Amino acid sequence: MALAGSEPIAEARHAARRFMTDVQAVHGLPVSERAMGITELVVSELVTNAYKYAPGPCLLDLEIADGAVQISVWDTDPTLPAACPTDPGRVGQHGLEIAMAVCRSFEVRREPVGKRVKAVIVLADDPGGDPVGRLL
Repeated sequence: MALAGSEPIAEARHAARRFMTDVQAVHGLPVSERAMGITELVVSELVTNAYKYAPGPCLLDLEIADGAVQISVWDTDPTLPAACPTDPGRVGQHGLEIAMAVCRSFEVRREPVGKRVKAVIVLADDPGGDPVGRLL
């Protein structure tokens, strides 16, 4: 989905919520509230970074595979993002760190034009209610 308009970040969040709701309602796959919220958060952070730092368009792609949502955000800037060094006095600029911490996997790679950031979030919690997250 190409994001445009006056509120692309809000549009991306709403698209992620609709997508996850459809996954549950239309396709019958379980989606925990945790997965729903984390998906919206990660989409918001990745699209915010794309709009903040890339000079051109941004593309958001959401897919379901292996019990997880795969989030992919492409933008025109070839510069790979890096988490900021730890600084207890820093306000803001924690989005990349948050996304990396809450996802099963997180990948950034250059493309022939720009870069692509991919994040994977597990859809359902385990039967005991514990969140299923990053593979170690």
